Amino acid sequence: MIILPTSNQSFYIIPRSYVADSMTLTNELTGEVDTYSITPSTSDHYMVITEELTLTENHFYVLKVYDGTDVIYRDRVFCTDQDTETFSVNDNVYTEHTSNNDFIIIS
Repeated sequence: MIILPTSNQSFYIIPRSYVADSMTLTNELTGEVDTYSITPSTSDHYMVITEELTLTENHFYVLKVYDGTDVIYRDRVFCTDQDTETFSVNDNVYTEHTSNNDFIIIS
């Protein structure tokens, strides 16, 4: 899964081939499909895609990268404005409860 911010998106993938001309992002909640024409670059053995994508925070997307009509890469994308280095699904959701672990034994 790829985690992207709502702006300034750039991500690395390892596709089946290193020639690509378009990609689609399908919002899993609404089913809306956005198509982008891309001109990716390569870095080491990665394809680098840098695009200004229209993403909604806390939504999941299905990413497909195409070479013509052939799908050369498929993945899931999650959009968040949390720092991607320290991203946590439980950010501001989980609260820890402390206990002294006292218990009673009845015999």
